[in-house]
This record gives sequence, C-alpha cells and structure tokens, in this order.
Amino acid sequence: MIAFCSGILTLLLGLGSVYSYDVIDVEHGGTIEGTIILDGVVPEPKGFNLITFPDPMYCGRISNGRGWRLLHDFVVSRQGGLKDAIVLLEGIEAGKPFDVSVPLIEARDCMFYPFMTIVRNGHAVEVINMDPVMHDIQGYETSPEAGARVLFNTPLIMNHQHHRGDLHAMHNHAPGKSLIGPIYLNKGRRTFYMQCGFHAYMESWAMAVNNPYYAVTDAEGKFVIDGIPPGTYQLVVWHPQTGPGTTKFVVVQPDGKLVEQLSLPAPKGNRTPYKVMDNPRFGLQSLGYSIDIRPLVESQR
Repeated sequence: MIAFCSGILTLLLGLGSVYSYDVIDVEHGGTIEGTIILDGVVPEPKGFNLITFPDPMYCGRISNGRGWRLLHDFVVSRQGGLKDAIVLLEGIEAGKPFDVSVPLIEARDCMFYPFMTIVRNGHAVEVINMDPVMHDIQGYETSPEAGARVLFNTPLIMNHQHHRGDLHAMHNHAPGKSLIGPIYLNKGRRTFYMQCGFHAYMESWAMAVNNPYYAVTDAEGKFVIDGIPPGTYQLVVWHPQTGPGTTKFVVVQPDGKLVEQLSLPAPKGNRTPYKVMDNPRFGLQSLGYSIDIRPLVESQR
C-alpha cells in the first residue's frame, strides 16, 4: 500500500457525551470583537536540527539556511496581538447554525497548515499529505486537568504525485487515496494535538466546540463573534502554549456590541532542549557525507 497511494486521514472529534445545540433564528443578536495580546516577551521559535530527522533536504525547503528548521508557534504583531488564539463563548444552547464545511489540515513542506483548527463536537477534520515524503501522524487528546492521552499513531503515506527529488517542485497536484480512522475525545478533554513522529517540528492543534460562537485570532490578534443571542456567557481565550487560558463573564445586550482586549501570559524559561546555534558538532559536515540543505521555499530567521 505504501508504494501506491498518498493519504487522507479523517478524524472524528467529540467530547465523549452528546451535547444538545438547537439552531434558531437569532433576533437582535449582539457582537463581541476585540484583540488578544501576548503579555510578556515573545518566545524564540523552537529549533530543530535537520540532520537529526529524516528527509533533511526536502524538509529543508523551509529552514534558516544553516540546517535548522524553526517552529514559530508564537506569531505576534508589532502591537502585541497574538495570532491563532481561540476565543469562544460557553453556555449558548441555541443560536445560529454551524459552518457545515469540514476543516482541512495539510501536511505541506513538512509543516501542518493551519496551526490551529476548530472542529464541531462529533464531526470530522481531514488531514492530507501533499509532500513526497512519509509522515507519521501521532494524535493526542489533552486538557490542563486530565493531561494527555494517546489516541492513535497512523502513517500518512507519501504523495507520489509530487515530483520527488525536485526540490523546486510546487504543490499543484491532488491528494491521493483516503485512510479513515474515527477518533473520539473522551469526557473532560476537548483539545486535540497532532505531531509527526518523523518530523517533530510538525505540530497542529484543534479544539472541539459545542456551539458556533467562536473565532481564531488573525495576524493582528483580532477576532469577531456575531449573531450572539442576548444573555450572559463565559468568554474563553486559549492558546496551546500559554497554559490553561483565561475566562471572563460577559453580558450581551440586544443589538449590543462589546469590545474586549484580553491577554495571555507568555511562557518563561526554556521550552525546548534544542537551541539554534552554529556548532560544528551539529553541522552538515558531521554526517560524514555531502548534503545540501537549501531554504528554497522560505528562509527562516
């Protein structure tokens, strides 16, 4: 099978119990908009020396030009706005309909796109491989209270439609055949973490939600949630690398508009055992043979 198909992996995420949500016509709905700020010094990206992982030449299409791949899990604007933070409202049992589309995560250039995904409780998310290298998808369900639990370890077959060996080749091709494995999150866990077992710099996060009143912050840290039924709710803000997140009770008035600016704390100390450095012990020459790692797609600084 490995020799003949690339893959699509379909996951079903749920909260372990059925949550009732009714679609109704929302009259005089309100809006919450605002900005999520990172409070503190922006952490350095995590560094991964490419010679310690498979496929260093292809995965080096995105690198710093010195053999290091960087994971930018904190993207912060000049004004401090934090990208990819989740903002959601808890306690809404009836309101506007969900978006019916299925979230899609791509493995492309040895990176998962997007970094953050929202999925409806019990519905699907697709993961496809666009790379001419094999990935090993390891999935975990997790929460600050219950900790992490392994859900699966599944190969994501290389995409043979990509011109393997051509480091300049772009992803103007279709994904291959499907691999299906339904996964449900257990009660008490609502976040899902995915990493490649071959390429540790590949990370993606997802959160299962019970209602459609959520947003993922943009590059400026901004968000908008609209069509909210008037009432009192808990506003939750979360990012996978800043701890349990923050909450606040808000009152949405009929046709009202709230403007909120909330912050999440920047983590302190070392977040990874790897530090980007120019050290001959970890240089390309340490392999004992010639290898050319060039950032043909993106040069990470």
